[in-house]
Amino acid sequence: MLDKLGGIALQPDAIRWLLTPAALKAELLQQIAKAKFAITIAALYLEDDEAGREILTALMEAKANNPQLDVTVLVDFHRARRGLIGHKGDSGNYFMYRKVIEAAKHPIKILGVPVKSREFMGVLHLKGFIIDDTVIYSGASLNNIYLHQGDKYRFDRYHVIESAELARSMRQMVQDYIVGDKAVTSLTQPKESEQLPDKQDVRTLKARLAKAKYDFKPTKIGNRITPVIGLGRKRNKLNKLVIDLVSQSSKSLFICTPYFNPPYILSRALSKHLKQGKRIDIVVGDKTSNDFFIPPEETFSTIGALPYMYEQSLRKFAKRQQWAIESGQLNIHLWKHGRNSYHLKGISADNRLHLITGSNLNPRAWALDLENGLLLQDESNAWTDKFEQEQQHILEHTERLYHYSQLETLNDYPAPVRKIMNRIRRLKADFLLRRIL
Repeated sequence: MLDKLGGIALQPDAIRWLLTPAALKAELLQQIAKAKFAITIAALYLEDDEAGREILTALMEAKANNPQLDVTVLVDFHRARRGLIGHKGDSGNYFMYRKVIEAAKHPIKILGVPVKSREFMGVLHLKGFIIDDTVIYSGASLNNIYLHQGDKYRFDRYHVIESAELARSMRQMVQDYIVGDKAVTSLTQPKESEQLPDKQDVRTLKARLAKAKYDFKPTKIGNRITPVIGLGRKRNKLNKLVIDLVSQSSKSLFICTPYFNPPYILSRALSKHLKQGKRIDIVVGDKTSNDFFIPPEETFSTIGALPYMYEQSLRKFAKRQQWAIESGQLNIHLWKHGRNSYHLKGISADNRLHLITGSNLNPRAWALDLENGLLLQDESNAWTDKFEQEQQHILEHTERLYHYSQLETLNDYPAPVRKIMNRIRRLKADFLLRRIL
């Protein structure tokens, strides 16, 4: 696939690296304020909190100042219509959207995309903030923690690409395959006249989204960028691209993933890569840097077992590859920085091919969620130093794993976690859970 894959020509100075969530927020607000003809935003959610409301206000002001501006926001339908995990009662971000739009003279479009009929079966994990001819790409959603509004932040990757053709291609895909689909509905409808999508249309949306693609005139010469989209196990170009990056790498891989739970085919490709004498650096979040980690001193809930499940998956992989850890071929870096969380994704192969993506590189992302990514092919080594600087920044708050025994076992976990994980094992439900988490 890599040999056949064309891309959009990109000048060396057309990409910028933002290294902090605060820088992402500042860039978003600046780009939104000066938008001239179109803003298209795709994110898992736009939260009803201080940062989310600030972004929404900026979008509304941009539209008010320029009524001809086309503003479209895509979020996951199910995520927008429920409250935060653990919160009870009738809540959801769509209440905020409805209230803001009802008071607006010049409304914007906020659309809910029900990738599957239930949230646990798959969500809109499409990424990209497309503002005029600029694409800001990040795995971040829009809320306080992703934009570092308060004391805590969720660390991600942030790239700004100036390319009219990339922006056009990404915006056109959204229009062709999502905005006009009969299962996609406005989240700003008045309560008394709200019409929800037909259940049959939602059930068949997956098949239509699986055909989505980015159209552009490709080149195979020089530095270029290629947008790729994928949904489901069959004919998923993004999944195939990841496997090809691993398989065709001749020297080294630098991999970021928040949760270590790779699909079997990817785990096998990584093992083969090591057996061929090549190097792999994996930067993964420590369990305490997981979104769902609950400190022992706080009230425990079932969702808090997730970080421990991911740690056991990492421990199993590290134990199997201990020989590569000892030889220096496999370097596992655990990211931890206070109470902050880790959300980075992507792969660099031989420091020449770089995939920036929102995909978690796990079974859920590979089979259930709608995902996309951007592949940068650096033929002239114009971006080598910048990617190396980004990698050093990522490694700043990491500790290298020298032996798999540095990771805790089930016996080391708090009693509520042991109880849940023993129950999962007893019911033999771990195989199923690994596919949906």
